[in-house]
Amino acid sequence: METQVKLNLFNDIHRQIGQALADAIKEVFGDTELSLEDLVGGLTSAPNLKMGHMAFACFPLAKALRKGPPQISAMLSEAKAIKECAVVASAVSQGPYLNFFLDKVALGNQVIGAINTGEFFQHKLIAAGKDNKWMIEYSQPNTHKILHVGHMRNLCLGNALVRMCRYAGVDMSAVTYPGDVGTHVAKCLWYLKKHNKEEVPQSDKGAWLGEMYTKANTLLEEQRGTEHEEQNRVELTAILKELHDQKGEYYDLWLETKQWSVALMKEAYDWAQVDFDRWFWESEVDAPSLAFAKELFEQGKLVKDDGAIGMDLSEDKLGFCLLIKSDGTGLYATKDVELARKKFEEYGIKRNIYIVDDRQAYHFKQVFKVLEKVGFEQAKDCYHLQYAMVELPDGAMSSRKGNIVPLMDLVAEMEREIKEKFLNRYLEDQSWSQEEINKTATMIANGAIKYGMIRVDNNRKITFNMEDWVKLDGETGPYLQYVHARIASLCQKLNYNDDLIVDWNLLEKDSEVALMVKLLEFNDVVASGVQKLQTMHLCGYLYDLGKLFNSFYAECPIAKAESEKLKDTRLGLAHATGEVMREGLALLGIAAPERM
Repeated sequence: METQVKLNLFNDIHRQIGQALADAIKEVFGDTELSLEDLVGGLTSAPNLKMGHMAFACFPLAKALRKGPPQISAMLSEAKAIKECAVVASAVSQGPYLNFFLDKVALGNQVIGAINTGEFFQHKLIAAGKDNKWMIEYSQPNTHKILHVGHMRNLCLGNALVRMCRYAGVDMSAVTYPGDVGTHVAKCLWYLKKHNKEEVPQSDKGAWLGEMYTKANTLLEEQRGTEHEEQNRVELTAILKELHDQKGEYYDLWLETKQWSVALMKEAYDWAQVDFDRWFWESEVDAPSLAFAKELFEQGKLVKDDGAIGMDLSEDKLGFCLLIKSDGTGLYATKDVELARKKFEEYGIKRNIYIVDDRQAYHFKQVFKVLEKVGFEQAKDCYHLQYAMVELPDGAMSSRKGNIVPLMDLVAEMEREIKEKFLNRYLEDQSWSQEEINKTATMIANGAIKYGMIRVDNNRKITFNMEDWVKLDGETGPYLQYVHARIASLCQKLNYNDDLIVDWNLLEKDSEVALMVKLLEFNDVVASGVQKLQTMHLCGYLYDLGKLFNSFYAECPIAKAESEKLKDTRLGLAHATGEVMREGLALLGIAAPERM
């Protein structure tokens, strides 16, 4: 879903072309109803650089001007306003499209120069306003289960979108909603208290607790259909009641063991460099959610059906949304309605985004419809951002079954492999310290996982393969980090500085111009990603940028350029590419090493 956000006219090149188009249309045809925003929004990249650098499709003008798009394009190409536009070197009519070749000096000064000073990254891409207050809820791991690699798609996607939105100018709150109550917790506590014979480890208690949960499930499955089954059910129900009443030995054990899981979560979040403005807990909304549902029932907004309370959504083709079961307990929907209320009241948010896997699509449709019908205006701007699951090469993961890759174990293994494959050789010649090798290995493993998790469409399943994800060639995070490190090393070796004397007209080769035009697109790609709540286009953009730089570097000597001024100009272009790569990776939550 593309969110309805208003973009600023942040791209100076596009704005000037848009204004030239507006003046040309008025000059040739008279006034039209198309605004400057409409005209700028109609600009796209040309299919290839031989045809132009930018293109404007004349179809929207056809009805108003009562002429065919090819005729409109041809007439506009001859307009004085187009010919005198400072950022346009020439304009060519190509059928229904008006293609623009950009002036290299304008590109150099307004884009490359602005990137190298940092000004390029200061634009607010999204217009400020009352609709600009957003919240993204992501990473909802369960306590008493192990944190595994499958959780990383949600975490990486949410982290990147929060960073992109904040960069664009959105007033963004990032929150998490861990599940710290429920049957899974009762099972784990039951096993610990009644069946565990192991000593509690001194460290890594969170991961060990996840193993206890798996053993609990295994034992319960083994005893299904035996004389123990009914007793187990009674005991689990009693544990859940203790947790709800907040007293008893199991409640005390819950308080202690919950902290083991929280410590594991925080370890993973620290490694991933993720921060949340607020931790909402499932236990925090447990009792209040039931009270709120009862209040809604008393107001006549819910109905009772066979002892249970909920809302009939059959007219909306969403069945019956159950909020209070006949035994008086609540459900996930009950808690999510209360959670939404807390978000609205505490943060005054306009757009409320939930990053949760696609198996919960029906659940959120029901919750949003309930919110709408009980009177929350914000319900129309609640959005479930779905994603498909992460699988191992041999199939889906399950904490219950124990066929998972524990996240922090994976991290340690990846960092060890990265050191052995790429970094330990630097110890031999003593050019790197062990501390730098460790730090760089962490950055590369971090980049490999994050890029692998967010580079594809959210609706596509991901098969995690460590060997493929840590490669320094191909579409991987380490490849992009290597491109940045290569540029950083080049700029250091050739003494790049802000006082270089450049002449952008000297850049005549196709690979030079292609790189300049590509750098122009960065903020537009980010803005589009914010509108669509997608990361894959920014990932693809950075990969394309890396390939363009490597082509430029192979074809255009820098240190051995024909003149000192050409060397400095190419060096300025290389430095700008490195800055965009660094900034783009940062928006994806990925650090950019200075050397690799």
